[in-house]
Amino acid sequence: METHQIHPGLLKHKVRVLVVGCGGNGSAIAAGLPYLHQALLAYGHPEGIHVTLLDPDVISATNCVRQPFSQSEIGLHKSVVLANRMNLFWGLDWLGVPERLDPKRRLDGVDIVIGCVDTCKARAAIAKCAEDWSEVDYWLDLGNNADSGQFVLGEPLNRRNRRHRLRLRTVSELFPEVIQGELDGDGLPSCSAAEALDRQEPFVNPTLANHALALLARLFRYGTIPYHGAFVGLSSLPGAQALWIDPKYWRRLRKAARDRQKQEYASYSRRPSAGASGLLAEERKNLQRSMQQH
Repeated sequence: METHQIHPGLLKHKVRVLVVGCGGNGSAIAAGLPYLHQALLAYGHPEGIHVTLLDPDVISATNCVRQPFSQSEIGLHKSVVLANRMNLFWGLDWLGVPERLDPKRRLDGVDIVIGCVDTCKARAAIAKCAEDWSEVDYWLDLGNNADSGQFVLGEPLNRRNRRHRLRLRTVSELFPEVIQGELDGDGLPSCSAAEALDRQEPFVNPTLANHALALLARLFRYGTIPYHGAFVGLSSLPGAQALWIDPKYWRRLRKAARDRQKQEYASYSRRPSAGASGLLAEERKNLQRSMQQH
């Protein structure tokens, strides 16, 4: 089994993390990052992490159903509320920026970008910013549907990450459909608490976020990982299947993605409202069968 070694520079200085999206997954990631920061310091990391939260959205009444926001915060920016909360509780100096990621700007001063977005267009923006002339080390992407999801840690092709057999493939390389904007769902917000819970089960976001953060913690603690993501489900136990570091396996996934695009392109226009946030149920079944064979 192949393994991935952490970029050595990340063990020598403060790790600059950018979280794009502060909704269900983003708020769950934000709540867990202080624990990762404390863990890194305990492991002997010199400075831990510094986090910037990026999201232009304001808190709505339905956000208070399954996201960690209160009625008194309705109308405030999610990113600012979360950053202030982390800073007050943990004594940090993290930033909340109420803006949208500009795909025309390079991600400067960012070591790890964590994507917690729910549209193909937003993922495409992250991919564009993290590639080419960027020096981002890793792109960790999270996406989910009603009761399942996936997270993928990749090394975007850029000035820092050159082509290599074992370079961690990003979510957009393994599943190119997630950055095709024309395949987005309706993108409409939930109009009621019942609808919000119908679209997503209550604990799918923190479950997915905890798995993703555990991967980062393992990478920093041991310096090596044998997998770079997983497919997580709440409907059965065991609920997670690893995405192994294996070039042959990556090629099979990409071939499967191309086949899906050819055979099922029309069906994507009827995907559920979560859009590109999680792989479709049939895709997950195919991937599970592939993993079992692997």
